[in-house]
Amino acid sequence: MVVTADTKSEGPTENKTAYTRTNPFHAKVLVNINLNKPGSSKETRHIELSLKDSGLSYGPGDCVGIIPENDPELVEAILEEMKWDAEQAVVIGKTGETLPLKQALLTYFEITLLTKKILQNAAALTENEELKVLVDAENAAQLKEYINGRDLLDMLRDFGPWNASAQDVVSLLRKIPPRLYSIASSLTAHPDEVHLTIGAVRYNAHGRERKGVCSVLCAERLDEGETLPLFVQANKHFNLPEEQETDIIMVGPGTGIAPFRSFIQERAANGASGRSWLFFGDQHSSTDFLYQTELENYQKEGVLTKLDTAFSRDTEQKVYVQHKMLENSKELYEWLEKGAYFYVCGDKQYMAKDVHETLLAILQKEGGMTAEEAEAHLKDMQKQKRYQRDVY
Repeated sequence: MVVTADTKSEGPTENKTAYTRTNPFHAKVLVNINLNKPGSSKETRHIELSLKDSGLSYGPGDCVGIIPENDPELVEAILEEMKWDAEQAVVIGKTGETLPLKQALLTYFEITLLTKKILQNAAALTENEELKVLVDAENAAQLKEYINGRDLLDMLRDFGPWNASAQDVVSLLRKIPPRLYSIASSLTAHPDEVHLTIGAVRYNAHGRERKGVCSVLCAERLDEGETLPLFVQANKHFNLPEEQETDIIMVGPGTGIAPFRSFIQERAANGASGRSWLFFGDQHSSTDFLYQTELENYQKEGVLTKLDTAFSRDTEQKVYVQHKMLENSKELYEWLEKGAYFYVCGDKQYMAKDVHETLLAILQKEGGMTAEEAEAHLKDMQKQKRYQRDVY
């Protein structure tokens, strides 16, 4: 599951190691499999990486930052479009260091996202009137619309001919940022390993197929035995309660399952006595029930007290995790009243909002609260760290 940097603590990790975002550890890929079954419209990779001899450590709720490389096909298309020499040296960063152009586009520059600043600065490198009009202050809405879902190749194709060298163009670009993913394993359960759950992002926009930089690298170009540059980033705002006897309720549809797999593994390894309840959802139970066997085994062993699933495309009326929460509203409220921690991981725009609204509805229905009292109650839970969200 991917998260943006702002959902994570930017503070230093607890690691006594030389490996950081500027000096990543090259972790060997032990396992890289697709969790979705044939017939699914999704591809979710389960990746196991070796941390042997790295000195890296992590806790449940932390994340891994991956330093990705761009799609070679996209780089080739840019070189071809501009008739650039792949071996030409270009300056990267502020130190004056150089790389061959092709290598710089593959490993250093962000080429899949455009910004207002890039287009404004690019307007000086072309006679194209359309671009000059687009970056006018009065056309801010059109500029925003153009940027959405387009990349460097689109800009180069749409607004030529260019009076610019390769150096001029790459000087507009920023360094490729790391992609952050919630860790899907417990270090206690898997010493010297870290596991990730990554959904491959592929979609069509503006007449071209688009691919997530890091997710599709992991899905298409990362074989077992190869290495992936990574670092660990602590997340002080999303972790298990200190008391092993505290109950936890976890809502994590799709790749939002990742940190909860680490929570469950950690509690199993430590023999925690607290109850745990997972709400998981996806499209189809036959093809998209991520970690099904593992979760059902945890339930049989009593590590996972309750498991409620919502598969939205299996029924005429779409059923989501919030509907399952409502179905269990009485028991869910009882758990909360007894001090359970409530966690949400996944989509910020829709799912997390719907789950929040559902929690408010449950507090009003089962706790007899007014809307204002329910809001105040959830705020209080957040202050006590009993309501934690890792959303993106």
